[in-house]
Amino acid sequence: MMNSSTLRPDMSRARFVAVDWGTSSFRAWPMSADGMPLAQSRGPEGMLHCMTEGFEPVLRQHLERLGAPAHLPILISGMAGARQGWKEAPYLQTPTRPDELHRGAVKIDALGDVRILPGIAQRDASRPDVMRGEETQLLGAVRGDFSGLVCIPGTHSKWIRLETGCVMTFSTYLTGELFSVLGKHSILAHAVEPDQPPLPDAPAFRSGLDAGMHRGLQEQLFRLRAAQLLGFEQRGDGAARLSGLLIGAELADAGRQYGGNGPILLIAAGMLGQLYEAALRQAGWDVETVDAEKAAQAGLARAAANLWGEHF
Repeated sequence: MMNSSTLRPDMSRARFVAVDWGTSSFRAWPMSADGMPLAQSRGPEGMLHCMTEGFEPVLRQHLERLGAPAHLPILISGMAGARQGWKEAPYLQTPTRPDELHRGAVKIDALGDVRILPGIAQRDASRPDVMRGEETQLLGAVRGDFSGLVCIPGTHSKWIRLETGCVMTFSTYLTGELFSVLGKHSILAHAVEPDQPPLPDAPAFRSGLDAGMHRGLQEQLFRLRAAQLLGFEQRGDGAARLSGLLIGAELADAGRQYGGNGPILLIAAGMLGQLYEAALRQAGWDVETVDAEKAAQAGLARAAANLWGEHF
């Protein structure tokens, strides 16, 4: 089911349509030449949906809902370019610069000029890794001379080290996916309220963070259940404590790899962004936060300007 709301109705200013196509979500914005979204359309028709229903029909329906002019070029980031997606956009390989993404864009023979941006791969047998979608957020959030660490939380959280705008190494943590799997399909399903999201100032989240950063994760996971059975904690605290444990373990490992604490750029939004900001600050990181959706829009706008020229 699609959702659409108009930000600015004047489509005469639109120069291209930006699309962020995730595994389970779709977002599209007609964009002005100065990188501003003029409207939006979003829905749950991610890659998994489109593998059976098709990619072109979904895109066409969203374009019609937006009232986007037929001549507009379309630039897509994310899972539409995966091997199981609409058309594979081969990965750029580290070390690489996000502002080179447009050079790896592949063209789709449908709906006029449609391009899909590539992801980035770390082709290292000792630490293989890939990203699709986060590289476009990087492009929108950092400038060419940026050096430092970036954290992009999500179902699969990314930690990325850049040097003068070049992605050198990165690591992926299945933190969000583990939260979902453990909270729904393990013994911890009895310890987690499914509709009670964790809050960043909850004592159970804070104590879970500390335990996840400084103690063994597997033992702490079972203790979450045992603490409730023995009356030391309530089920209402389960989601917050589980979230704290998993994020804490992620931060501890990333700290070992990338240097403990210091300045870090957090690309995030909503409650997840608040949880990670609180966690990073508790762990001693100096955090600057950039909104994830605005970063995606800005990245697509920069890539479009590189592809089609400043004013295309």
